[in-house]
Amino acid sequence: MQSEASDVEGYLTEVPQERRAALARLRQLCRAELAGFDEVMAYGMPAYERDGACEIAFASQKRYVSFYLMRGDVREAFEERLAGHDMGKGCLRFRTPEGVDFGLLRDLLKATAARPGTIC
Repeated sequence: MQSEASDVEGYLTEVPQERRAALARLRQLCRAELAGFDEVMAYGMPAYERDGACEIAFASQKRYVSFYLMRGDVREAFEERLAGHDMGKGCLRFRTPEGVDFGLLRDLLKATAARPGTIC
């Protein structure tokens, strides 16, 4: 879902009700773990930037909740834990809100925040 919302609050009011709680929880997790990042809307979805570079984003898509991890070094470091998950080059997809692995996402966010890295 590419939104025209100007901020994340507006975005969350637009997502389907059955996904809203999971996305709000994901937002809280991002805000807690990504100290020093700016919360912005980019490409119609909530995103988190450091020094002007987007490193994390999430969205409600037609068939899943997506979590975008733009750091190849973090993806490589978590290769074993990401195995078996529905993942594209930089997009981790969860088919249902109940299936969102918040523990894994917290660890990915912590690793992202720990140090800057190359954005893919």
